[in-house]
Amino acid sequence: MRALERPAHRLLRAADAAANRLYGWHLNPIYQTGAIAVALLAVLIATGLYLLLFYRVGAPWASVAHLQADPWLGRWLRSLHRFASDALVVAVALHAWRMFAQARAWGARALAWSSGVILLAVLLASGWTGYVMVWDAFGARLAISGARLFDALPVLSEPMRRIFAGDQPIPGAFFFLNLFLHVALPLGAAAGLWIHLSRLARPTLSPPRALLIVGIGALVALSILAPSPLAGEANMLAVAPHVAVDLFYAFWLPWADALPPWLAWTGAATTLGVALIIPVVTRRPRTGKDAPSVVDDRHCTGCNQCPVDCPWEAITMIPRTDGRTTLVARVDPSRCVSCGICAGSCAPMGVGPAHRAGRDQLEALRLVLGASPPGFSGRVVAICCEHAAPAHLAPLRAAGAHVELLGCAGNLHSSVIELSLRGGAAGVMVFTCPPRDCRGREGPKWLHERLYNDREAELQARVDRQRVAIGVMAAGDLAGTLVAWHDFTRRLAPAPPEPLISVDEDLDALCDPQPLASRVERQ
Repeated sequence: MRALERPAHRLLRAADAAANRLYGWHLNPIYQTGAIAVALLAVLIATGLYLLLFYRVGAPWASVAHLQADPWLGRWLRSLHRFASDALVVAVALHAWRMFAQARAWGARALAWSSGVILLAVLLASGWTGYVMVWDAFGARLAISGARLFDALPVLSEPMRRIFAGDQPIPGAFFFLNLFLHVALPLGAAAGLWIHLSRLARPTLSPPRALLIVGIGALVALSILAPSPLAGEANMLAVAPHVAVDLFYAFWLPWADALPPWLAWTGAATTLGVALIIPVVTRRPRTGKDAPSVVDDRHCTGCNQCPVDCPWEAITMIPRTDGRTTLVARVDPSRCVSCGICAGSCAPMGVGPAHRAGRDQLEALRLVLGASPPGFSGRVVAICCEHAAPAHLAPLRAAGAHVELLGCAGNLHSSVIELSLRGGAAGVMVFTCPPRDCRGREGPKWLHERLYNDREAELQARVDRQRVAIGVMAAGDLAGTLVAWHDFTRRLAPAPPEPLISVDEDLDALCDPQPLASRVERQ
């Protein structure tokens, strides 16, 4: 990892471990920050539409006070709108932190990162206008500070600060402009969200139902039991003795008021620029484990499975130029994140990242089987995702596991499991990342489908499923990892061994890909 990413990654690992201990990996909210942000945005839109019905640009504070005085709907819905907006900033910030700490901001993910930075800026601007619309002491302070900053730009013929001199009422056009921006900016964010997700296949837009119900329920309960107070109406001819601020949307306010406007703008532009060049700073050479997938046309049967499974829509099918009638897969390197999931989905092992395709995996396994003494004869093999929980590997080895690492569980070709068993292993357990924290996004999902539900490239029916298992290795849950391991090894005790094979057995025959005609018939 890059030097800037290491401390962020260590802190993220510690936070994940703490959250897994509290909630379990199924409901770890830090894994779900992107989906939580989408859910909170939906809450903001729903509550905002209701509040908009009662807002009056001619009497902004009075209309909000009318809502605040309604204990049945207005008060708690306004509070829910306020608390959900604060929670949205937290969710987006945590989501950005996770992507950066896991080195997921460069290459094919750069568009998602850059659009996410812009969306965060739009969110902060929308929150700014929302607080000004209330027109209490805090809203007035935000408006005056904003006018001071905008007056430093050569865009307006008259200084904005004259509006707040107090010698005349604030024009209704000012509140209409804030209302327009408060509605228009979220609509623009919807288009930005489409761009943010445009390179993802099957994006996850909702957290698990239990987490969604508990999270939204907690915000509703907080809104009812401790509603957000409403300060007095802003008065341009008086100085408020105390102004409560929202640090989620006005964290910049002390610096903006203390610095010259040009310096404040410079700081804001620099911060935005640094955030936008993160993909450039963190990018890697497309070599080694970061090399994109490639297709071996000789083995591609045109089955269309790898484009379907690719979480990044990086693979398409095109006509062949070699005289064969089938299509052939092509990988777009600019969209490939090198997760290797395509390698696990290709029965004839014709696609995958360099040195990580199915044939490469089997060749590496042959070296282990041919070692002297044999690499894992009679032992149980644990194939672990290298990103899951590195601290759990030593305890697994101490428990008797022969540990092999893989870049992503979805990269694993099912023939590796069969060859391991036929090569003398007592059993094979694959440990994946928590499904919502997979670097390849869908690795655990497709692995399970291939091993148990006959998805291409499926584990062959001749393999004893009792000697194969999938477990989740989550940071902070070493006990769960070891419990799953011991349960599996105890279940293996009476299992008869598979017939041993020669390590020189033909790999293509072992893989036993089905003829193309039978594939088409099955589909």
